[in-house]
Amino acid sequence: MTKIRLAKREDAIAIAMLGRTTFSEAFGHLFSDKEGLRVYLNKTFSVEKIETSLEKQNNVYWIALVDRLPVGYAKLKLRSSCEFIEEVRISQLQKIYVLQDFLSMKIGKQLQNVLLERASKSGSRKIWLSVYKGNERAISFYKKNNFEEVGRHQFNIGHDTFAFLAMSKHLGHS
Repeated sequence: MTKIRLAKREDAIAIAMLGRTTFSEAFGHLFSDKEGLRVYLNKTFSVEKIETSLEKQNNVYWIALVDRLPVGYAKLKLRSSCEFIEEVRISQLQKIYVLQDFLSMKIGKQLQNVLLERASKSGSRKIWLSVYKGNERAISFYKKNNFEEVGRHQFNIGHDTFAFLAMSKHLGHS
């Protein structure tokens, strides 16, 4: 049975582990600089950093559980501007990560739905995200859910440089 709930500070260890694992599953093979990847994972997915992030007022996290086992999470950043979009009332879909073994259960879609609903309730008129240009599965998922490309940018991790697409979607406010 799948359950999605708001994450709490006590979930920081599970989210940190999910973040490290899902990021490595999805992108680890792309890195020529394995030490740079290790440093990035240690910094980005440390328990302390996740605890601090969970406590920030404009961050909202959800955790997905299957039979009580944490298998994915999502992060929404409220009031997060984007260099490619002029809209003031905008939020960012920062993360939707699901363990590979559970992707077929459509947990990513469930996480996205609660995240979009919360962004809309916050008064955001648009939501944006950044996705690795080579992640065809994710790009296809977002396009199916009415996200459109609005820009391109690069991101460096260690000695590796990655191309990203910025995508956005209207949330239906007038």
